Amino acid sequence: MEPSVYVTDEILERFRRVTSATVYSAVWRHPVEGSEWFASANWQRCLMKNVLPMTHGKTMVGRARTLRFVPPRPDLLEITRQGENSPEYVAMGTCGPGDILVVEAHAAEPEANIVGNMKARQLWHNGAVGIVTDGGIRDLDMIVEDYGLQVFAGHRSPAGNLPWIEAYEANGAINCGGALVFPGDVIVGDDDGVVVVPCQLAEGVIDWIEEQDKAEEFVIGLIDAEKAPPGRYYPISEETKERYRRWAAERDEA
Repeated sequence: MEPSVYVTDEILERFRRVTSATVYSAVWRHPVEGSEWFASANWQRCLMKNVLPMTHGKTMVGRARTLRFVPPRPDLLEITRQGENSPEYVAMGTCGPGDILVVEAHAAEPEANIVGNMKARQLWHNGAVGIVTDGGIRDLDMIVEDYGLQVFAGHRSPAGNLPWIEAYEANGAINCGGALVFPGDVIVGDDDGVVVVPCQLAEGVIDWIEEQDKAEEFVIGLIDAEKAPPGRYYPISEETKERYRRWAAERDEA
């Protein structure tokens, strides 16, 4: 599956300057276009549940390349065990610079993991950013220290994938931690968690964030100058944001 919109490296670089918390706020506030039926939904299910930072203190940003695991059966293994053409190697083979391997791995299986150091070596060779999964991971120290990959996962485990799960499909739609991920979506992760930005929203979302961050600095100035309770100006209303825009325009003209 090809992404509906290709997110450029320039847009990814802008996301590296912001936090997952701000990205979450920006995504779920984004307007929903379409019929009344679509408008009854929103983008709020963009936060992955129980996907934890394994590389603390770093922000991970990249385009998603996806891999889906399913419960195994003997007849399934006849399809999936294809050596270098197996689904996990196909998915990792599409990961390059700026890309993150995002894996649906059935978080209910606490023993299973989706990758170790040998398989992750392909991501290292390709210059990928890292790995996100709601499942487990092993050989974490080598993957992080030797390969320089960033990792967010549900847990660590010394086990493999069998008899619990088996890699089945590369670069389709997946459910990772309760969030829908399409190939090409932007993934933003830090110590607070992992957020999915639909690729077609990415530019609008980062535009909103950059203005919001500047508006928050303006509001902090108002609160400090007046020694006011933050609730006077926060959350930032559209009226306050318009006040910020007038102030910014006057400052730029001066």
